[in-house]
Amino acid sequence: MIKNEKIRASEVQLTGIHGEDLGVVSTVEALSMAKKLKVDLICTSLFSSPPPCRLMKAGAAKQEVQQGKPKSGKQEQNTKVKEIRLTPQIEDHDYDTKKNQAHKLLQSGKSVLLVVRIQGKEGPKAKELLERLLKDVIDVGGKQTGIQLSGKQAMVQVNPL
Repeated sequence: MIKNEKIRASEVQLTGIHGEDLGVVSTVEALSMAKKLKVDLICTSLFSSPPPCRLMKAGAAKQEVQQGKPKSGKQEQNTKVKEIRLTPQIEDHDYDTKKNQAHKLLQSGKSVLLVVRIQGKEGPKAKELLERLLKDVIDVGGKQTGIQLSGKQAMVQVNPL
């Protein structure tokens, strides 16, 4: 977005503040109009001759560019997946705690990534643990992916219903 004195073309296709077509005008004349009306002269495209320009309020051009960009921040954080880590040798009480934690997260609308850290030949035991946990939370969530065994961990993502 090029504005005011940075526009180097000799003539511009000018559009007024309210969208009215003012025709082809010299850049000097367009800049004087902008100063008189206390607005900015904004070049909307450099790929045509003469380049199309608009008279806009000072902050309006910047705001228009920002509205086109996707919003980030808190909205993005809400879509994140919460991770719950387990081990194949988990005790019953700890298992119940992790199950309840997953249950609460799924009920609140968050996705859960269940991860079991494995060492050596614990792969089948980890897979059994994830299948058991999936059966326990099936009333509030469904798995997005199958159980994935990869190297040092087994995992499955569960999305809320």
